[in-house]
Amino acid sequence: TPRLPTVLSVDEVKGLIDKVDPAHRLIVSLIYGTGMRLMEAVRLRVKDIDFELGSITVRNGKGDRDRVTFLPSSLIAPLQNKIAEVKEMHETDLAMGHGEVQLPDALNRKYPHAGFEWGWQFVFPARDLSIDPRTGVVRRHHQFEGTLQAAMRKAVMAAKITKPASIHTLRHSFATHLLLQGTDIREIQVLLGHKSLETTMI
Repeated sequence: TPRLPTVLSVDEVKGLIDKVDPAHRLIVSLIYGTGMRLMEAVRLRVKDIDFELGSITVRNGKGDRDRVTFLPSSLIAPLQNKIAEVKEMHETDLAMGHGEVQLPDALNRKYPHAGFEWGWQFVFPARDLSIDPRTGVVRRHHQFEGTLQAAMRKAVMAAKITKPASIHTLRHSFATHLLLQGTDIREIQVLLGHKSLETTMI
């Protein structure tokens, strides 16, 4: 039998997010509010957020599929502020002769300068520039997933949650809370990007 995933209650999620280090609170809130996987969230690009439609396009999810999930209205203003900060950082990088991000391989070959464009920048960039070991190019990578996992572990302890909760637990909690609100399970399957309804049902 498959192991059942850990799920937090709505109050536990609120208590947990309150304890997340402010530098990581927005991305953790976004993972819970959209059902994204950790790597999907750190790789999110500016162009894939549609504030007018209130949606986020998740590119190259598991199984290399794209999907659309909703953007919670409570996160619109904080995300807009974050993106304004990232724009300033990107403009400073460009002025210093940097400002390029890594693109998916095929795109890199087809559009060699697209990595400098604003729309392709990561919403959650790393604090520092780094050298790509394969090419020697100086770039700003996305936030390191290990840093977020560590911030989550600290928050779980601070919130005194005894369940074995990780960042992935927020995705399970997102789905379960939607189900409890009466959302159709097939709709949840689409939002999570599951190939099989069985996976969603577990």
